[in-house]
Amino acid sequence: MGAGDGDDGRRTAADDGARGRAADDGARGAAADDGTRGAASRDDAAISAEVAAAASRFLLDLRGADDAPEGRALGAAGDRGAQQLIARRLAAARPGEAVLSEEAADDATRLDRDRVWIVDPLDGTREYGEGRADWAVHVALWERGGLAAGAVALPGLGLTLDTATVTPPSPSPRPQVALAVSRSRASDLVLAVAERLGASLVPMGSAGYKVAAVVRGEVDAYLHSGGQYEWDSAAPVAVARAAGLHASRVDGTPLAYNQANPYLPDLLVCRAELADQLLTAVRAASAGSAAR
Repeated sequence: MGAGDGDDGRRTAADDGARGRAADDGARGAAADDGTRGAASRDDAAISAEVAAAASRFLLDLRGADDAPEGRALGAAGDRGAQQLIARRLAAARPGEAVLSEEAADDATRLDRDRVWIVDPLDGTREYGEGRADWAVHVALWERGGLAAGAVALPGLGLTLDTATVTPPSPSPRPQVALAVSRSRASDLVLAVAERLGASLVPMGSAGYKVAAVVRGEVDAYLHSGGQYEWDSAAPVAVARAAGLHASRVDGTPLAYNQANPYLPDLLVCRAELADQLLTAVRAASAGSAAR
């Protein structure tokens, strides 16, 4: 679902205080460390890309049908149908493996598994229902404590980015940092950081689309502090790291996946060379806010 930044995701997870699995270590381009480039993970990356692309085709066909529903009804139909397709495809490709999805009931047995697929069948339901292009499909694999593979499909662009084939963005031609922000309203933290850096704000839709914009070099960073869930960022983060980008919490601490409570409230994805500058600005903005 995840309209815009993913703030509207399911909120029925386990207690905040439950102890989850180990943190997904290596905030700066951890693709090489977590096995993303290994032979087995290339197979998993291919599955991620194939499943995400299949869901994309379904969603585009649904929206383009003569008798397609409109608005929220279209988004609901897309969420439901894409979830069913992804569940079938993953069950066929990797029988018996656990899946954590925004659009399915959570099964706590995933916490005892070595491999868990984390998916968002339609990231940006609102954008999809409005006929826009800035939405995505997320399919990621968490394996023994880290993100091992993933794909982000961008159906509106006819593009799928995956951890096996993604390449680093070209050097930025921009004189100032460009930040991807929500279409509705950037958070106070993002506005304060942008002011400190003299950064430009580039509004766009879903969380996955924003991270993909950093990967593609359209913007330099995506800073979010308004609340998200694991499915909003797992696949985008896996792809971003494989492209050599920095990905962490906004305070620089590691992102953790396959937790008992999948709520993951904030995220920073940026060009690696900007990470220190952005994290310093976040700390200064947070300190300034606390002092007021």
